[in-house]
Amino acid sequence: MPELPVPRRPSGELEAEVLAALWAAGRPLTPQDVQQAVTGDLARTTVATILGRLHEKGTVLRTRVGRAYAYTPAVQDTAGLAARRMRTELDREPDRSTVLARFVSDLSADDERLLRELLADPAGEETA
Repeated sequence: MPELPVPRRPSGELEAEVLAALWAAGRPLTPQDVQQAVTGDLARTTVATILGRLHEKGTVLRTRVGRAYAYTPAVQDTAGLAARRMRTELDREPDRSTVLARFVSDLSADDERLLRELLADPAGEETA
């Protein structure tokens, strides 16, 4: 009886696991450290590839430690990651005004109210 193929992980799941390991560590991690911290049987080369992609995206920072790199997150949490993605998409479009106008026009009334409150708050602190 032939073996069934292993189902592919959803897009971004491995990156999310690697970022979660970096956030939990609170210190720079090498690919080997990340490999030990994530669940599953990921090869060190797979972890290194994921970390390289995250570095290219600006999601993690890296510093040389001996012959290897150690990685730290460039964003603090999932909200920071989402904000970075939004900025990246905005930066890709030359007509920022239209992009922002369309984004705002699609917001729910509650989200629009929250955005107005955040923009009006000079300290930039979130309101409940």
